[in-house]
Amino acid sequence: MHMADALISPAVGITMYAAAAGAGAFSVKKLRNEIDDRKIPLMGVMGAFVFAAQMINFTIPGTGSSGHLGGGILLSIILGPYAGFITMMSILLIQALFFADGGLLALGCNIINMGLFTCFIAYPFIYKKIMKKGFSAKRIYTASILASVAGLQIGSLGVVIETMISGKTNLPFKTFLFYMQPIHLAIGIVEGLITAAIAGYVWKVRPDIIENGDTDKATGKVSFKKMIAVIAIAAIITGGALSWFASSNPDGLEWSILKTAGTDELEPTDTLHAKALEIQNNTALFPDYDFRQKEQQDDIKGSDKTNVNNADQEKFVVNGGTSVSGLVGGAMTLLFVGVAGAIIRAFKKKKGIIKNKACES
Repeated sequence: MHMADALISPAVGITMYAAAAGAGAFSVKKLRNEIDDRKIPLMGVMGAFVFAAQMINFTIPGTGSSGHLGGGILLSIILGPYAGFITMMSILLIQALFFADGGLLALGCNIINMGLFTCFIAYPFIYKKIMKKGFSAKRIYTASILASVAGLQIGSLGVVIETMISGKTNLPFKTFLFYMQPIHLAIGIVEGLITAAIAGYVWKVRPDIIENGDTDKATGKVSFKKMIAVIAIAAIITGGALSWFASSNPDGLEWSILKTAGTDELEPTDTLHAKALEIQNNTALFPDYDFRQKEQQDDIKGSDKTNVNNADQEKFVVNGGTSVSGLVGGAMTLLFVGVAGAIIRAFKKKKGIIKNKACES
């Protein structure tokens, strides 16, 4: 559901950047008070895993479309909403800059649609409400599925509204909405099942992580090392090998545009769009999660990684470029999130020192 720049106007893009930055600043402020230092490595490996998981598009039977894990609810369940949001911001930034997945001008929209709506709306108002009755496998599964579906429905609605307000395309609002919501309902159900399975597993082996995910309570005395190692291995396998099995069908957003407009060739025209495309051309190390080709250097669209013109070509391909992209992207995410977490921890310690000095005086 990564939006391309062609869908939005500069005004909407800049406004959503500001909203995303505000949500990010709020999250950092909350984490300075609440984060368990041992969660920082967990943030990194979870970011790497979600990055890799987003590379795997799964086919939606009978539609000719596909979807991929968003990951916002999963990150919130494991890390809490604030750390989850910062991690999602990091993933989407790396995808846009280095893999041309999602437009650079549309990055703020993608952060809001895939991060804010899941971490700050679906998670607290659906998942947390259900879990207030107590933790059990059944409640975790139910809450994970419902929150994932709701988050994706709100996010896909956000895409339609942002596109309509921008007025850059000729996509009729009602028709676009008609295709977007049902296909993302199907994608949301699959994501919910995946999220429920992972959250249920973590709860069985480390219940303290799930039960204290969004609190400032310590997550027990047991080391995170084993859990971090398991997630890291899963990220490596997912990005390095399972990504070969990704569906070549267009994702839900591309499919909806194709059904609504009859084409996916939506071209931006103004100066700011051209500048964003130029920056992305220069920064994308692995456009479309593959080795850079000459034609890609000349024509990076800033859109999702699937190609609707090859939608029929559902076949397994061993692709070294995809593997390298998954491993490098996961490593970038791990490093970026780790640095962000270290900075937050430094602020937290500095604040503690200031408080201690104030008490002593």
